[in-house]
Amino acid sequence: MDRVALRGLRARGHHGVFPGEREEGQTFVVDVELGLDTRAAAAGDDLAETVHYGVVAEEVTAVLEGEPVDLIETLAQRIADACLAHRAVREVEVVVHKPEAPITVPFDDVTITIKRSRA
Repeated sequence: MDRVALRGLRARGHHGVFPGEREEGQTFVVDVELGLDTRAAAAGDDLAETVHYGVVAEEVTAVLEGEPVDLIETLAQRIADACLAHRAVREVEVVVHKPEAPITVPFDDVTITIKRSRA
């Protein structure tokens, strides 16, 4: 399985369980790693035989900026679903970073990592 990775996609979203998170919003950062077979695309030099990572980046950003959810677990699943909607993508790993999480102690980041594949 070949890999196409997008790292550090950023967008402002209004996700979280606290009212302030929903009202003010915060920056979320996402990494996605797509698993696919790129041999046909390479052999024919054909974008239609692979995944257009620019489109994936736009779709991930749209999920981040879209309908608010309480949990970053839900957000990660929605991103995975969007990635797996692309015909060439067989599996995906999604990491959602929430560096502005409402935590009362010093921290660098909060993340969730999920792996999903086609059934």
